[in-house]
Amino acid sequence: MTVLDAATTARSDALVERLFTATIGALELYSVYLGAELGLYRALEAGGPLTAPQLAERAGIDARYAREWLEQQAVAGLLDVETQKCAPDERRFTLPPDHARVLAHTDDEAHLAPMAHMIAGIGGVLPRLADAYRSGAGVPYAAYGAAFRHGQGHINRPAFLADLPGDWLDALPDVRDRLARDGGRVADVGCGQGFATVAIAEAFPLARVLGFDADAASIDDARAFAAERGVGERAEFVRADAADVAGHGPFDLVLVLETLHDLARPVEALAAARAALAEGGAVLVVDERVADSFAAPGDETERMMYGWSVTHCLPTARVEPDSAATGTVMRTGTLHEYATAAGLPSVDVLPVDNDLFRLYRLSA
Repeated sequence: MTVLDAATTARSDALVERLFTATIGALELYSVYLGAELGLYRALEAGGPLTAPQLAERAGIDARYAREWLEQQAVAGLLDVETQKCAPDERRFTLPPDHARVLAHTDDEAHLAPMAHMIAGIGGVLPRLADAYRSGAGVPYAAYGAAFRHGQGHINRPAFLADLPGDWLDALPDVRDRLARDGGRVADVGCGQGFATVAIAEAFPLARVLGFDADAASIDDARAFAAERGVGERAEFVRADAADVAGHGPFDLVLVLETLHDLARPVEALAAARAALAEGGAVLVVDERVADSFAAPGDETERMMYGWSVTHCLPTARVEPDSAATGTVMRTGTLHEYATAAGLPSVDVLPVDNDLFRLYRLSA
């Protein structure tokens, strides 16, 4: 074997191992989806340790499926198992507290289980994605279904409920103080399931907050969440395009959280936000903390963001004609270009430490 052949074989072997490991990871994510969707983790935390028949009864699922899922979760290291040597239906399984944070506690910063719902939603549209790649068309957001909508909303829920009214707005002290002192008005563009909208309403009782989203199902979810939290009178939701925010102003703060890169017309959306601002107001854009320029191979964050882009963010943005087709990987330079074109030339990267998000303050 030549040196070149040896190097080629080594790279092939490394890729085989990588794809094999990725396959295990994908299958385990689907099992996490089942555990979260069927309430199995919650049942284990509330009543564990449980046998398969006990879990089946508590969660309302078939006992044979319960046994297979419990064994798979234990083999994967997600659950602990007692008395392994006994009969299968007598084994008792436990959800460890440190894993419960990740798998069952929706407001915990470690709660990563919603990623499984996002992956499940993408899995349901793969044939449509392939067709879109051939035609150059897009795939509507609604096609990804309730699973993706839940995953996208809940993966951001801990940050939107805790970090937004905390560290994030602390980086805009003038706006924060105005909202606390005078109330004022806040727009949440691309509000999704309403977690950020509700967080602002809870943190600033004098403020009125309007959430805007084009997806009808997301608006329904948001209204239900606001009612559940008792802020439905001050956290209102409008089914509308991002550009429609201008007609509802003025606003002391316009939030564009995890949204700008998804919009077909980001410049138009930012121009509408600028038009909606009250004097002294600000636009807060929160988007992905990607590298400032393309480099390959990339780090894990870059790999993940491109993964979302090729399967979701770019296809959904291309549904509309003449889309900017930004994709998930919106670099700082691109944000500057969009903001300047929208009449918001002042762009400050805020000093907020976050592994996945970069925060920008935009103003005229």
